Formats: sequence, structure tokens, C-alpha cells
Amino acid sequence: MQAFTRSPAEIFGYDIRYVIPLFQRPYVWDEELQWAPLWADVRTVAENMLNAPVGYLGPQTSPHFLGAIVLDQPLVPTGYIAVRNVVDGQQRLTTLQLLLDAAQWVAQQHGSPMDAQALRALVQNTPAITQQRWEIFKVWPTDRDQAAFEAAMDDDQEVPSELAATRIAQAHAFFVKEITAWATAPDGPADPVPRIRTLAQTLRDHLKLVVIDLEPGDNAQVIFETLNHRGAPLLAADLMKNFVFQLAGAHDADVVGLYRKYWQDLDSDYWRARVARGRQYVPRVDIFVNHWMVARFLKEVPADRIFTAFRDEVRAGKLEIEPLLADLDAGAKTFATLDSWPVDSAVGQFRYRVLQALDSAVVTPLLLWLLRWPEKEMPAQQRDKALTSFESWLVRRTLCRLTAKDINRLVLDLLREMNAAGPANAGDVVERYLATQTADSRVWPSDDVVRTALETEPLYKSLLRARLRMVLEAIEDNRRTAKSEEARCPRGLTVEHVLPQAWREHWTTGITSESDAAERDSLMHTLGNLTLVNGRLNPALSNRPWTDEQALERGLGPTGKRTELAKHSTLKLNADLVYGAATAWDHELIRARTAELTEAVLEIWPAPQDLALRAVPAQRDPLPSGDEPSAEGKYQPLTQWLLAQAAEELPITFDDLEDVLGTPLAPSARRHPPYWYSPSNSLGKAIAAAGFKATGVNLTAERLVLRRK
Repeated sequence: MQAFTRSPAEIFGYDIRYVIPLFQRPYVWDEELQWAPLWADVRTVAENMLNAPVGYLGPQTSPHFLGAIVLDQPLVPTGYIAVRNVVDGQQRLTTLQLLLDAAQWVAQQHGSPMDAQALRALVQNTPAITQQRWEIFKVWPTDRDQAAFEAAMDDDQEVPSELAATRIAQAHAFFVKEITAWATAPDGPADPVPRIRTLAQTLRDHLKLVVIDLEPGDNAQVIFETLNHRGAPLLAADLMKNFVFQLAGAHDADVVGLYRKYWQDLDSDYWRARVARGRQYVPRVDIFVNHWMVARFLKEVPADRIFTAFRDEVRAGKLEIEPLLADLDAGAKTFATLDSWPVDSAVGQFRYRVLQALDSAVVTPLLLWLLRWPEKEMPAQQRDKALTSFESWLVRRTLCRLTAKDINRLVLDLLREMNAAGPANAGDVVERYLATQTADSRVWPSDDVVRTALETEPLYKSLLRARLRMVLEAIEDNRRTAKSEEARCPRGLTVEHVLPQAWREHWTTGITSESDAAERDSLMHTLGNLTLVNGRLNPALSNRPWTDEQALERGLGPTGKRTELAKHSTLKLNADLVYGAATAWDHELIRARTAELTEAVLEIWPAPQDLALRAVPAQRDPLPSGDEPSAEGKYQPLTQWLLAQAAEELPITFDDLEDVLGTPLAPSARRHPPYWYSPSNSLGKAIAAAGFKATGVNLTAERLVLRRK
């Protein structure tokens, strides 16, 4: 390859077309990171020229370097206009054309015809020697951006409203606005022509790019990967796309047809949007291809090695391009439509309960593998059995506080088992495989193990709120019948203690000793004392006594918590509470309700019958004892809750932490990030006592990540 330093006048100063292949990523630059800094640099050079002493060759100033572009000359029939394919640098090349055209428009409006024509020569080819209308443009972007580019570069029309929001149109409008403001500034010269002429000279001659021309035999893909290796703003999917279509082109495949049939949708805003993955925001398309590759290749694919793993698999397996792209396209359609499954279907429930509430995205490849098969190859009954078996396995382990550290390897092992057996009996394979696991990290808790765990487990403290809410929602759904007004529990309700956390304020009846108080404290966060209510009803219930008589005695109004629930709540959970506790809500009733709701849990998430016979003891993570480190005062519940967690990282909101503590955070926690990192305050001590540390504190979003040391 050959590399030369060129100015825009040298790059665009003759009839030529720089074509960006369809499989390149679309235009993604924006104002904050690229347009504004570029314009600031160009303006600085122009102003330096205006203020520079005039020499023999005119004003002298240092040029501004814009970066590099890589070009490949395709084998095309001889024609009037030369063509180069843009291997790399399409973002800066497209932006430079938009900037030049915007300057040309401003020169036409406020400058001299000579300057306008000099700039027009850098954005348009000679019309008389073009064969198609788009050949007039020096740069021709990918098909997704072509309509917006053509409209933005046309001086004779307004950009249509449906294209005005595109990055292309916004970039052009930004440069027009900024150049016009600079050239016609009220505090500037009365005549804008000299400023516009200097800007035109700057754009033509004082910007520089390194142009790398590939020669026959140069590997365009290797050069592309090298220039964009590690930390470049390209997505992993962009690198995959470039690689696979370069490979398709080398085998004389219909690249344009393959792109439009299988990949074009993946370049849309939906797929390129950044969505939460743990504490990071990652393009949706990269998350999808990561899951798809695990399901396709049955191997673990680290998030930072998506492209290299894909490239290695394609090369090693000598895979055919079209079947591979067809499988990727089918997986993408499946992934994009996960939200559309009915909420009462096995798939809809699995997505909400496992992927969202339990926040177990690592299970997604399993779901994609199960959904890839048509009904004739995998009966819906087998698919649903696989999903409900895995959901039961995971929910039971979560309720018993068993570790989730091995789940990624378990998913891979399951995928390999199903792949080896074939799709026809996938549900039987999943159930049998999970039922035969005996390792602590994989055992499927039996009914007796779950009963023993939930009898005393403080679920309100040991489960994140979304997980606890999901369990209560499932119990509510289970209690509804065909005669109920609505089949499903509404989402977004809040978890409420029946016996309040601050029970000592109005719930001391029957407490005659410290042991009574300790017993009440131990029962307060168990399953039987928890329910769901509307967020507006929650504050009204608060620490209110159970009966109307108790409320009147304490001067708290005419109604107790029982009446408030009866008047306002439509949930079966609360109707049963009101019906079953007419005069009091005490320890015996809490225990009875815990046992009753536990049986509902076992019914919702059943296990194979033979598990009941094995009754494998579950190794639970211990809560802190008197010999373990703990924090003093109000932050002690946080230490206990953290010690009960199995995850290495816990993304959590400030509100979730306050739920764990049962009390507001200190004001400094919401105002000063260093407060979270201090080992000397009570909050820092509580976190450290559990072996965690605070990271990624975001006061605006009010969230952070607690990471195990």
C-alpha cells in the first residue's frame, strides 16, 4: 500500500467517486464528540490565517491534520469517472463533504460567486459526464444514508421532514448554522466576503489527511482490523460485518443482495441503541451477537472478544457465508420479538422472570437456541418444558440463596446436551440434566429444602426488590382464576410489610419480653409477612395498626391497615389476608401464611418427583454471626444483606439500598461521590465488613455497583 498526505483540494479536486460499501456501518458521528470539535479546529485555522502576516505565498499558517482514510480501487469497467471504495475513514470523509457543502452554501448566500464555485468543485462532479444522478456526488454513503445525504447536499430543496432527524441532515444543518454565525457575526467585519474566502482557502488547502491507497494483493480486511483494533469506536458487529462481506466478495457472492437480505436491519437505530448490561451501556446489536454466538458455536464468548471469536470460528470451520448470515438474521428476528410473546406464555414468563427480574442475561443463549427451531422439529410442549424446568431450577436456587457463580458453564453444558440429542426432546433433556446435578453450584433444590429455607429466610433482606416482587406477582397470578376480573397481577407494585418494620411504634400488643420482640424481628422479613400494594397505598398503610379499633385508640384515624387493604386493594393476596385475619395479625398467622405461600411457590415452580426422594441438603451462604465483622448501628442490615449475596457484582439503586436498610441514606451519600469510597464512615464500614467495595457511583442516576473485593 502507498500512503500520501493530501488536502481536500487534492482528494476532491477532480472528477472521482468515493463509494462506501453497503456493508460498512452507517453514519454515526454526532455534534458533541465530532462535529463541534472539527468546526472549532477549522475555525481556529481560518482565524489564524486572517491574522497571519502576508508573505510571498500569502498568509502562512500550520495545517490541521484530520486523520487517515484507506481506499481500494475496485475492478470496474473503464468509464468517465474514477471510483475508489472506502475501506476505512468513511465517517470523516462523509463529514468533510457535509462541511464543504455547508461552506459552499454559505458562500453562495453571503460570499462571492468565485468562492462558492471553488467549493462546489469539491463536492460535485461534472454533470455532463455522469451516467446516474448520484454520480454527481464525490462521496456516496451506504444505502441507509443515501436519501438523507442527497437531500442535504441539494441546494435547491429543503430536507424533507422524515429525513431531518438523521445524523447526516443534522450534521449539514449544524455546519451551515455555525459557518453563517461565524461569517456574519455582529462584532465581525461588515463585509463577510474576506472571512468566507479565507474559510474556503482553509478548507481546500490547509486541512490534511493521510490517504492510504491499497495495491493489488493488499488484504483490505486485515488493514481494516488493524486500524480499528481495540478501543476504536467501531462496534463488534461492524467488524463482523466488514469481515463477512469482504469474504463474500472474495468468493464472488452477491454482496449487495446478501447485505440487503440478511444484515440491513442490523444497521438500524434500534440495533445500534445502547442498552444497559450490568453497569455498562452497550449497543444492542453487540449484546445480541454475543448471545447468538454462544448459542451457535456452543462456546463461551467473552464480551471483549466477540469479533475475534467470530472470525476464528468462521475461518476454522470454513463456514458457508449465506447459511451463516441466514442463521444470524433468524436469531436477530427472534431476539427483537422477545417482547411480543404473551405474558402468560412460557416464553413470556421466562423472559420476565429469568432475564429481567432475576437479571440473568447469561441464560439468553439458551432461550435463543430453543426458539430457533420450527414446531415440526421442536414441539412447543418440549420447548415450554425446557423453559419451565430451567426457571424452576433457578428460582428455587435463588430463594434458597444458593450460588449463581457456575450458571454460565451450566448453560453451555445444557446447550451441548440439547444439541447432541436434537431439538425433538429438548424439554426432557433439560429436566433430566438439571435433576441429576449434585454439585452445590448446580443442585436443583427439592421441596423439603425450599420449605426449610423459606420457613425462616428474611427474603425482604436477602433478595433484590425486583426478584422479591416477581415471586409475589407469581403467587398472585397463581391465585387468580377464570372468574377473576383480570388474569394477571399488575406490574410495578411495591412490596409492603404487613407487620411494619417500625412495629414498636403501634404494634406492641402481645410483646411481653425481649424474646417476644426478637421473635417478631425474625419473622418481620419472612415471606408470610410480605405482600404487594399500589405505590399510592403504601404510604397510607405505613406503620398503621391492623384493626380500626387500634387505630382509633392511638388517634390515627378511623381505619386500620386491614380496612385500608379491604377498601383499596384488588389483589387476591390481600383479600386472603383480610379474610384470614379479622382481629389481629400475629406470629402464628405469619408462620401459617409463610407455609401457605411456600406451597404456592412449590406449585408454581415444581421439581421432578424423584427430587423429593433425594432431598439433597442445600449449602446456603451464611448470614453473619457474632464472630463475623459487622457494622454498627443502622447500617448493620446492609452488611447482613451483602453477606447473603452470591454475585460478584451487584448493580443497585439508592432506593434499593434504602429498602435494605429500612431507613434513608445519609444526605452526603446523595451529594458527594467520595462519601461512598471512604472506609471510615459507617456506610463504608458496613460495605467493607461484607467484603464488598463501592464502584461506579452515579449521583445523577442514583445508582452504583457493589463489587466483591
